[in-house]
Amino acid sequence: MSAAPAYSEDKGGSAGPGEPEYGHDPASGGIFSSDYKRHDDLKEMLDTNKDSLKLEAMKRIVAMIARGKNASDLFPAVVKNVACKNIEVKKLVYVYLVRYAEEQQDLALLSISTFQRGLKDPNQLIRASALRVLSSIRVPIIVPIMMLAIKEAASDMSPYVRKTAAHAIPKLYSLDSDQKDQLIEVIEKLLADKTTLVAGSVVMAFEEVCPERIDLIHKNYRKLCNLLIDVEEWGQVVIISMLTRYARTQFLSPTQNESLLEENAEKAFYGSEEDEAKGAGSEETAAASLPARKPYIMDPDHRLLLRNTKPLLQSRSAAVVMAVAQLYFHLAPKAEVGVIAKALVRLLRSHSEVQYVVLQNVATMSIKRRGMFEPYLKSFYIRSTDPTQIKILKLEVLTNLANETNIPTVLREFQTYIRSMDKDFVAATIQAIGRCATNIGRVRDTCLNGLVQLLSNRDELVVAESVVVIKKLLQMQPAQHGEIIKHLAKLTDNIQVPMARASILWLIGEYCEHVPRIAPDVLRKMAKTFTAEEDIVKLQVINLAAKLYLTNSKQTKLLTQYVLSLAKYDQNYDIRDRARFTRQLIVPSEQGGALSRHAKKLFLAPKPAPVLESSFKDRDHFQLGSLSHLLNAKATGYQELPDWPEEAPDPSVRNVEVPEWTKCSNREKRKEKEKPFYSDSEGESGPTESADSDPESESESDSKSSSESGSGESSSESDNEDQDEDEEKGRGSESEQSEEDGKRKTKKKKVPEGKEASSSDEDSDSSSSTSESEMSSESEEEQLEPASWRRKTPPSSKRAPATKEISLLDLEDFTPPSVQPVSPPAIVSTSLAADLEGLTLTDSTLVPSLLSPVSCVGRQELLHRVAGEGLVVDYTFSRQPFSGDPHMVSVHIHFSNSSDTPIKGLHVGTPKLPAGIGIQEFPEIESLAPGESATAVMGINFCDSTQAANFQLCTQTRQFYVSIQPPVGELMAPVFMSENEFKKEQGKLMGMNEITEKLMLPDTCRSDHTVVQKVTATANLGRVPCGTSDEYRFAGRTLTSGSLVLLTLDARPAGAAQLTVNSEKMVIGTMLVKDVIQALTQ
Repeated sequence: MSAAPAYSEDKGGSAGPGEPEYGHDPASGGIFSSDYKRHDDLKEMLDTNKDSLKLEAMKRIVAMIARGKNASDLFPAVVKNVACKNIEVKKLVYVYLVRYAEEQQDLALLSISTFQRGLKDPNQLIRASALRVLSSIRVPIIVPIMMLAIKEAASDMSPYVRKTAAHAIPKLYSLDSDQKDQLIEVIEKLLADKTTLVAGSVVMAFEEVCPERIDLIHKNYRKLCNLLIDVEEWGQVVIISMLTRYARTQFLSPTQNESLLEENAEKAFYGSEEDEAKGAGSEETAAASLPARKPYIMDPDHRLLLRNTKPLLQSRSAAVVMAVAQLYFHLAPKAEVGVIAKALVRLLRSHSEVQYVVLQNVATMSIKRRGMFEPYLKSFYIRSTDPTQIKILKLEVLTNLANETNIPTVLREFQTYIRSMDKDFVAATIQAIGRCATNIGRVRDTCLNGLVQLLSNRDELVVAESVVVIKKLLQMQPAQHGEIIKHLAKLTDNIQVPMARASILWLIGEYCEHVPRIAPDVLRKMAKTFTAEEDIVKLQVINLAAKLYLTNSKQTKLLTQYVLSLAKYDQNYDIRDRARFTRQLIVPSEQGGALSRHAKKLFLAPKPAPVLESSFKDRDHFQLGSLSHLLNAKATGYQELPDWPEEAPDPSVRNVEVPEWTKCSNREKRKEKEKPFYSDSEGESGPTESADSDPESESESDSKSSSESGSGESSSESDNEDQDEDEEKGRGSESEQSEEDGKRKTKKKKVPEGKEASSSDEDSDSSSSTSESEMSSESEEEQLEPASWRRKTPPSSKRAPATKEISLLDLEDFTPPSVQPVSPPAIVSTSLAADLEGLTLTDSTLVPSLLSPVSCVGRQELLHRVAGEGLVVDYTFSRQPFSGDPHMVSVHIHFSNSSDTPIKGLHVGTPKLPAGIGIQEFPEIESLAPGESATAVMGINFCDSTQAANFQLCTQTRQFYVSIQPPVGELMAPVFMSENEFKKEQGKLMGMNEITEKLMLPDTCRSDHTVVQKVTATANLGRVPCGTSDEYRFAGRTLTSGSLVLLTLDARPAGAAQLTVNSEKMVIGTMLVKDVIQALTQ
């Protein structure tokens, strides 16, 4: 584009014939003017139909933005192209919109429907960019749309889009803080994400929105520790900072027993697992043999955090290294903190900005942990090229590290620094010498003599600073240094720096008895120049006069009266007040002579010597590495580092349960079939189950779960493992028989994805971690094993009893009951059992499911037996109408008492529910005897949303916080209608209310009964008759609002099938499509 014509038009001065001449403001002419014709060519290019021209225009516009130029006047032209079909153009348009959407909100709002369509684009970058633009429009009216978009993006298949959703959460929270509860639900969902791309972003959102909700971190703690090494650097810093605060609330202080921990030699940077196993074993043995001597044993989760962050000390990012360093300083035992010193010293080779921050933190650390940095003393020597602030910080560190061994070297360094041309640095060096003299008594005289020699320096600033420091040192031993005081008195004629003159006068007045001849003469000289002195010097002259009047009134009485008279009429009111106050105090009068008797005690009282301390001494109450620590003042948004708890909170809260909505893939099922030994080894490595187990056999199986790969934390536990293995062999036939019976009565359980997928991922993580200690392997194993397995209940009238889940938690739980003798059952081979697991039900058992569909969710755990102290609570969605309120979902709650004592007064506490959600409580269960079970029915109005209903289960003695979250398919009831009615209603729900997806149906899912069974098991819908053989129709209404939900599956014989959901509730429709596709493609 050529700017020449515009430039010539803007030039002032010349006018056409007959036209008046206008004088132009120089600033408004030429290249400084905002010409309305500017960017015309770009606007033309953006208005063309050619994508190549649009792309070129957008590249130029984005380049302008990158150079810092203002391109906001192009907004209308750019925003029109947001619907462009060219992906490259669309990406650049979204880049532009993110930059200017907040400034041009009105124009951006006009295109909001386009952004919403962009949220459903097949390209993940477009979906993410659309959400980013939507969250950049800071208008309260679109908050509901933003919330809906964030919730959808949080469930997106692409981790990049989920990461963008996490970034949008703080933006929405800052726009409308009333959305906090809903945002917390999204954060909770994203925290469970297993991808490294999302982890850092969601923790940042957690820190911005709800840092106090530490309970959200419990279940994800171990996962975050294991993912940490693979998260991007920005995310690592955020996660480490959050985990530092978390650990301070959940673990005991490792410094409780420092002396014993120091005896253990520190392990190598990357120690082998065998070495750590031996170390952990010996540590446990010592703890067992001397419990009184070593009460502190580090929590395995605490050790996991320290172990997984240690390799990050070698990160190329200074911020990550600093974050790990502060974590170790605040959390690690004293003997292990030393590893961070080398990494921090490495950062001193970086830019001066990085050096400044690192040295601030090193200065704080070196006060408490001096020995950590002593081997690296020479790394803190000052270079002539260092900026002044770096020099002063290095000087601070050198002073902190000085001790009787290295003080000669340090003082030689200081002697060199005094010759520097940087006056501020020289003054700081003299103060550092004074601190060394204060801290190390052996070199006090040497330092004092060196400072006295500096008094003859030509530079007045050096002399003045020396005087101030000498004054502080002389206060420690004044009687021995009368000569130095005399020498200082002679300097009053030459030194002009007010602080130095005031210091000399204070010294002479305080120790006037040591220099009785010189002091009156100094007062005489100062009285001559009193009116010309600075205020700080005048105040010290008044003090000197008062002290000499009290000790030597014969010589100084007239001088004192003269000085007080001058001060009485001084311009500064502080000096006038001090003069009046002093006169009344030292000169007795008839009215107020009471105080004058004590004047000598007041003025000449013995004063403690000043303590020369580091300015970094009290900074460690701020979290290291934070802005507040850098400024030594609490910054906005700073969160205090919590104090260590007196008693360790319950560690079982970090035991992970596999999410109920995850299911295993066909590939994993096939893998299970191909490897029949899984059915044998599950008894040892994971949860085991019995389809026909009664309460006794359930608790028996609980007591028998063993952890083959568990920790050998104590010898007694390993003995229990051997005993458990023998018992497993003894009852092998029983479990096989019950397994076969279970296959005849129930369908194959849906194994959660986390069972195999996450275990293989996390096992690989743990095996790649070369410094893994045996102490935490048990806790990691608990994390990998699900606490509950979901069962698909058959639609037959004969219902199998619920199974009991087994967890490693049960090893140290209640006393195991005795093993009941079992009659020898028929033996079924393990390979046959594995084959039977893959079989589907016969057609005869499927017929009832068409009329009364049964939920695929099955029984889910609400309260584990360990957390419930023997009370086990499960729940199921019965799909029966709730008698109390037809708008409520009927939930059957199953109680079982596996403890030895009766549980009394089971009821629901007062729930704190989000807006719209309601609960109809079940009648109180008065008593539940040991081994007894009971079932209650409660109704929950989920308000057509999948947000969880949180409430309390209460007994007479305890309260348990529990949560029920419904699958979207349980929020509706079936509706029976004719084909014509279906088509008529479907025609009303088109456009935005229609969601269509294509899917490939597997060969196993081509028969009528299979399709109908899977759809009705996923969603509580009724079958609608259809004249076409390859088309299936289902209808239902949401329970709360009664909105129609119409589902159509066009299962063509060839090619991809098409699934369509029509509903006013777009969110429910979107989630239902995902669930049904997942069920059909498995």
